[in-house]
This record gives sequence, C-alpha cells and structure tokens, in this order.
Amino acid sequence: MNKLIATLALTLGALSLPLLAHAQATPQQSRMAQCNKEAAGKTGEARKAFMKDCLAGKPAAAEAAKPTAKEPAKVGNKAAADGKKLTPQQEKMSFCSKDAKAKGLKGEQRKKFMSECLRKK
Repeated sequence: MNKLIATLALTLGALSLPLLAHAQATPQQSRMAQCNKEAAGKTGEARKAFMKDCLAGKPAAAEAAKPTAKEPAKVGNKAAADGKKLTPQQEKMSFCSKDAKAKGLKGEQRKKFMSECLRKK
C-alpha cells in the first residue's frame, strides 16, 4: 500500500514539473524563444551570429523580435529610435541608466545611484 501511495505521489509530481517550468519563464527565456523563432531557416555561423545579436538586443535583431501583447515595449532609447519623443522622466531615466552603466554599478550600488540621480533636478 505504501508503495502505491509513493508511486502515485511521484507520478503526480512528475506531471506538474513541466507546468511549473513553463509558468516561471524569465524575460531572458522569453527572448531566447523569440530569437529562436526568428532564426528559423538560418544555419551554421549565420544562425550563431543572428542569435548572438538578437539576445544582446542589437538593432537589426531587435526589429525581428518585436514585443508581444504579453511583453510591453521597453521605454528609452528604443522609443527615440522609433521617432517617438521621450518624456522628461524617460530622458532622465535614460541618462541615469547610461551613467550607472558607464560607472559599472550593479545591484544595491546601482539602485542607490539611480535613486539619487533621479531625485536631482
């Protein structure tokens, strides 16, 4: 009887794993899936180069990986590239983000820097 219960529990657990894995997709996993779809038909070095550019968010590959209804468009340089005018807050965010990146800030240091930078006028 105990073996039956254990087998049933393991079977139910194994069936739920694919559902959990799908529900917890990260933005990087979503980007990977989108780039993979766009790379269909490419092979060898061309595919490798395309995937590298697409995953890095380079402009040529980024055009192919347009946001879906589930994933909103990112605000910032992309909006400027599309010919849309950035709001003053978006311009400030972009400036502070570039500055933090240039300084190599990450984690809590970046968070603190961004907070202080965005408060300045």
